[in-house]
Amino acid sequence: MKNTISRRLCQSAVLILALGVASTVAFAHGDGKPKVAAPISAEEHAFGKQGEPAKASRTVTIDMNDMMRFGPSAITVRQGETIRFVVRNKGKMLHEMVIGTLDELKVHGELMKKFPGMEHDAPYMAHVKPGKKEDIVWQFDQPGEFHYACLMPGHFEAGMVGKIIVTKG
Repeated sequence: MKNTISRRLCQSAVLILALGVASTVAFAHGDGKPKVAAPISAEEHAFGKQGEPAKASRTVTIDMNDMMRFGPSAITVRQGETIRFVVRNKGKMLHEMVIGTLDELKVHGELMKKFPGMEHDAPYMAHVKPGKKEDIVWQFDQPGEFHYACLMPGHFEAGMVGKIIVTKG
């Protein structure tokens, strides 16, 4: 009787442990942290604001590779347009896509050099592991010239930057 109870307790403990590991794997996201759907940010930037996925007018796929390039390297959008970017990492190393003004990207890139392990997450950036993809949904509400770049140390300097031209609606 004692052995049966002990065996069942051990089986229960193994099952609970296995379920805990499986749920961690099921919810894993690029950096190993659970990905939780966050509310849409109302924060405004010079280059726009987070867009509502249901209001995306089109999808633009952005490929990243270990040649330190984006494809396409330039896109044009209309003022007020909400774009769903599907950001695909075709390389073998971690890459990211960060949208911003060229000056902001340069400053952020310098910070990344000083603090390469810096954790950050914002709706205008996607950190994509090799062979994976992530989405950014962004509404461009101001006309102008903006950029997207990979700010992993050395990538921006190697030319991993693209251009976004927002035309008047």
